[in-house]
Order: sequence, then structure tokens, then C-alpha cells
Amino acid sequence: SILSALSILTFLLSLSKAFIFQINKFSKSVPLFLRTKDESALFTQVISDVDDTLKSSGGVNVAGVALGGIDVQYKRGDFYPGVAQFMLELSRHRSDGTITTTPPKVAILTARAEELKIALELKETSKLAVAFRTAGEYVGVRNWGLGPVLYGSVAEWIVQDRKGLRKFNNFEQLLQQDPTGSIFQYVYVGDTGELDQEAGETMLREYPEVVRAVFLHVVSDTPRPTVPPPILINGRPIIFFRTYVGAAAAAAQIGLIDKKGLVTIIDAAKDKLFSVPEENDKWIELRNDIR
Repeated sequence: SILSALSILTFLLSLSKAFIFQINKFSKSVPLFLRTKDESALFTQVISDVDDTLKSSGGVNVAGVALGGIDVQYKRGDFYPGVAQFMLELSRHRSDGTITTTPPKVAILTARAEELKIALELKETSKLAVAFRTAGEYVGVRNWGLGPVLYGSVAEWIVQDRKGLRKFNNFEQLLQQDPTGSIFQYVYVGDTGELDQEAGETMLREYPEVVRAVFLHVVSDTPRPTVPPPILINGRPIIFFRTYVGAAAAAAQIGLIDKKGLVTIIDAAKDKLFSVPEENDKWIELRNDIR
């Protein structure tokens, strides 16, 4: 199971600490509004893909080219149960386990083409942005939601194999907001459908000192795909999950969120599936991960 594999992973993580770069302490150059009593605690910025990670692509394709992904479990445009709450809980938890009332917004790395930005732009008024903002307001966090969006290009739509590299290059651009690694640590959330694993693995190989973990949503064009066991790169985990409750349970086990946050995500996922018949695969997978 995911959790038994993670028990082994947690042990391996403890052994690997000697081999991982230590996070830099806050420097005097850090803006006062970001400085706290414990200046060694880093803020967590979540970096996320969009299609098949935050919402389903529906597996739609044109002439054999996928329009965003391959997931057919959910209808195109459906948000995954508990996704906004998962991103929020990760963002609220700092590196020392404390909770911040001013969590960083989620940075978006997407393969959507910048040349088609007029049609595909993620605006503040989009359903996705509103859903994230509402999740924050529900727990008293105002003005949280989607942050910087780094797009792909038409070239990656034509040559699909370039998507992973483009997302990694965009991640390196994002790092320029904190070049010393003294303010932020990062968690990358993607899916298994569009080379997000390649991007995540490269992040962990090149920047293990600031990337805490990679979470990959297992998607498929067939029912009930196999969920791979977690793996380590440079002492950092790549965790595969089918539901955001499963992702949250794994995040709690490795100290990225607390138990209260886990319960919040479980409740949100259940609420999302309220009108779905309990014999549906969505409920079956959710109950498996709750156990």
C-alpha cells in the first residue's frame, strides 16, 4: 500500500539527511514582512500543473494529440475532490511545521501554449481561481489562490517530448524570485500523463536543497490504473497517488502537513462526491485511501 511503502521511505529519508544540502538560513536581506521569530523556517510554495492535476482533461484529443491530458475518470473541467484544500494545506505549513496565515500562492507550470494565452489564460475570474480563493477564505486565509503562471508554447504541443524540459526550465525561472533559497521551499504536484515525472525528477536531481517532494497524480484512459510505489531521488520523494486524500496521507506521513489538515482534505473530498453513487470507482478509490 502507499502508506506501508511510505514507512520505508520515511526511514530512508532519515538516513539520507547527511547527503542533502542544508537549507540556507534567512538572511538580513529578507523583507521584514516575511521575517518571523524563527528565521530558519521556510515558506512552502506549491508548484502545480493544471490539466489532469487540478482538473480533468476528460481525455479529449484532436487527431491523436491530447488536449491537456488523458484522464477519463472525471469529465473535462471537473476539479478533483480535495485538490484546493491539499494545495492550501501544503502552502500553510512552513518547513518547521508551523502554520502561516499568509501562505504563498500556488505557482502554475503548464504545457498550455503562451501563443494561445487569449483562449487558455488562467484569469482571476476563472472557476479554478475562484475555487482556490474560496478554499482559503473558508479557513480565514484571504487573497490566497493561483499565483504566477509559466506557460509552455505551441512547440511543445507539436513535439510532446519537450513538455518535461519546458516545465523544468520554467521552474528555474521561478527560482529567481529567491535565488539564495532563504525564503522558500517547493513542492511540485503534477500527473503521470504529460512528462511531469521527467520535470519532477530533474528538479530533484538539480535542486534537492529546495524541492522537498514531488507528487504525481496517476491518470489513465482505462479504469483503476496501478499506482507505483514512491521513489527517492537525492533523498527526496516522488509520491504517486490516485486521490488527493492519498496524497494528503502521504504528505502527513513525511511532515508536509499535519493531521488537522489531513482531516480537512478528507472532508472536502467527501463533500465533493456527495452526489456520486457510493458504488462508483471514485468512492471506492477514496475509501481505500482513507483507510
